[in-house]
Amino acid sequence: MKQPSEARTLFVKATTRLRALLAQGKTMFIPGCYNAMSARVLDHVGFPALYMSGYSTSLSMLGMPDAGLTTMTEMQLNARHIANAISVPLIADADNGYGNAINTMRCVREYIQTGVAGIHIEDQVAPKRCGHVAGREVIALAEAVGKIRAASAARHELDPDFLIIARSDARGAHGGSLSEAIDRVNAYLDAGADMAFVEGPTSEQEVERVCREVRGPILYNMTGVSPRMDLARMQELGIAITITAGTTMRATLQAIYDIAVKLRDEGPMAEASFIDAYKRHPLGDVHTFAGFDAIRALEDAYLPAEQLDKYTDSVGHQPEDKKGKRA
Repeated sequence: MKQPSEARTLFVKATTRLRALLAQGKTMFIPGCYNAMSARVLDHVGFPALYMSGYSTSLSMLGMPDAGLTTMTEMQLNARHIANAISVPLIADADNGYGNAINTMRCVREYIQTGVAGIHIEDQVAPKRCGHVAGREVIALAEAVGKIRAASAARHELDPDFLIIARSDARGAHGGSLSEAIDRVNAYLDAGADMAFVEGPTSEQEVERVCREVRGPILYNMTGVSPRMDLARMQELGIAITITAGTTMRATLQAIYDIAVKLRDEGPMAEASFIDAYKRHPLGDVHTFAGFDAIRALEDAYLPAEQLDKYTDSVGHQPEDKKGKRA
C-alpha cells in the first residue's frame, strides 16, 4: 500500500514509465506473477516491471489449465488488482482479445482502465491455449491484422502510450512454421503493434532468426519449449523484453506442496516450526508486508486523534505510529 508521501509518483502514468524504460535500450527482464500478493513480493525485490501470466492466472484463479477457460472479465479483474497493488508498470496477457476485432477494441479499453501499462494479444483461434502445449491453431492473417489495427485504434483513443504487443503462435500451431510466425508479426507491426512476440521458438538458432528478421522490438518468453539464455546474450540479440511467465507459480506450487506434506505427516503442530522458521525470512513480518503499518500511517494523517485510541491495550501486531513508535 502506498504511503501518503508516495502520492507524487502517481502523476506519471505507468504506460509512460514503461515507455521510458524501453527507451533505455537495455533488455528488460520481467518475471511473471499471478495475483496481487505474488506481484507485491516481486515488486518488493525490485524488478523494473512485472508480467501477469495468463496460465498462472487461470491455474490460481480457477484451478484450471490455460485453455481458453478464463473470461475477459476474470483476466482484466486480476490485472486491475495487480496493477493497483504495485509501484512498477505491469504488462498483462490479454489472450486473443476475446473475440473478433470489435471485441478486441473493448478488451483494450478495459485493460487500459485497469491501470496496466501494456498487453499482448495473440492470433490463436478460440478457445485458445498455452503457447507451449500442443493443439494450437491460428486465425487467418487478414483477421489477425484487423484485430491489431482495431487494438491500436482503441489504444489511441484513451492512452497513446499504452503498449500493444502482437503475438503469433504460428511457430508451434497445427500446419504452422517459424517463417509464418515471423511474417505474421511483421504484418502486425505494420498494422500498429509496438512490439512483436513470436511464441515457442525451440532453439537458440530460431531465436536468432526471429531477432534478425522481425522488423521491430521483440518480447521473448523464456519458458516451456524455448531455450534459456542469460541477459548478456539477449542484449546482444537486441531483445527488448524477456519474461519468465511461470517461475513464480511453480515456486508457489512447490512451497505449498512441501508444507502440505509436512502438515499431513506431522499434524497441526508442524505449523509452529514453519512459523518460527518464517520469522527469519526477509518478509517474515507478514503484517508489515501486508500493509498494516501503511494503514496506520494513513490513519495518523487523516483520522481524528480519538479514533486512534483503538490501539491502546489492543492485543496483536502493533503498527508504528507517525513518530516511529509502536502503539
